[in-house]
Formats: sequence, C-alpha cells, structure tokens
Amino acid sequence: MITLALSKGRIFDDSLPLLKAAGIEVLEDPEKSRKLIIGTTRPDVRVVLVRATDVPTYVEHGGADLGVAGLDVLLEHGGGLYRPLDLNIAKCRMSVATRADFDYAAAVKQGSRIRVATKYTHAAREFFATKGVHVDLIKLYGSMELAPLTGLADAIVDLVSTGSTLRANHLVEVEKIMDISSRLVVNPASLKLKREPLRALIDAFESAIQP
Repeated sequence: MITLALSKGRIFDDSLPLLKAAGIEVLEDPEKSRKLIIGTTRPDVRVVLVRATDVPTYVEHGGADLGVAGLDVLLEHGGGLYRPLDLNIAKCRMSVATRADFDYAAAVKQGSRIRVATKYTHAAREFFATKGVHVDLIKLYGSMELAPLTGLADAIVDLVSTGSTLRANHLVEVEKIMDISSRLVVNPASLKLKREPLRALIDAFESAIQP
C-alpha cells in the first residue's frame, strides 16, 4: 500500500490533475466526507488528509510514503526529506508587508531593529539576517494583518497571492522574499522498500507538471 499525504484546499485541488495523469482518481470529495483516509481507483494507493503543516512530519516519520507540501512549510520544517519535484502548483509568494504609512526603507537600514509578526520564523530570520537587520520575531498562526494595525509589529512576513487581503486591511507589500510553490516529498526509507511503484508515481507526476 502506498500512502499519499495531502492537505485540504488548494493543494488538494491542484494535485488532482497530477494524480489523474498517474492513473489515480480519489473516490470521495474531502469537503463532503468526514473521512481522513480516502481510497482511490488504484487499490494499492490511498490518500490521508492532514493539516498542511503536518504533511512533512507524516512523510518524515513514515505515516505516509509521499506527500505534497508548500515550499513555505518545508522550509519551516527542515528535516531529511527527499524532494524530487517542484510540482508548479499552489503558486504564491512570501513577502514582507507593512502599514501604508510605515517607512520600511528607513526602518531596515543596516544594523536597525524591527518587530516582525509571522508564522514563518525560520524564513523571516534568514531573510533579515542577510540584510543585516535585527528582528524581534513574534510567532502568530493567523490573522497576520492585524499585527501592524494594532501596533503588535512593524511588519509581517506572510504568503501573498493576489494581495487583496493586504489591500483590504490597508497594508502594502514592500518586499518579496521568495516565490512559493508545492513540492513532492518522499520518505527515503519508503523509496528503498517500495522503489518500483514509487518511482513510477514520481515519473508520472513529472510528466504531468505544467510549466
């Protein structure tokens, strides 16, 4: 049995065409079912539904043989996962945003210190370190846009797609950190034990990737 870890939402939806190209169709809609383990049209392949941030953990510790996770999640997770493919799905960018009236350029002069709210503490720390800026990181898990509006932080580091949420909260994107897309991650032990079926899946995914 091959177990694939996916998270509900955009990554799940964007993964379906890749699975179909590999001859795999999921038998139930996760938005309509309460099941966390879903069968597929291939009796030897099943999908487990987990939180996006938990996908790397399930794959790393053998709860799943492979999974699909955003680069943002993988950077925060670290760890020894095999990442054979950039699937080019669920694209967005990780950026710094502030209030429109905040002078970001002046605030990040070499040797300065600013307060940054984010759930991507590892990526934020690395980014500002390369700029020579000291940051006081405030870990948040949601409603990031509130932090600058309430005075909790000077800036946020978050994922941005269209920017409409930022604009609705009178924030502006001041600097892009990196482009984000979802990767296929594989458990190294599984790749040794189930080499042929996993290799076939990886190859099918690769041939289905849209540029």
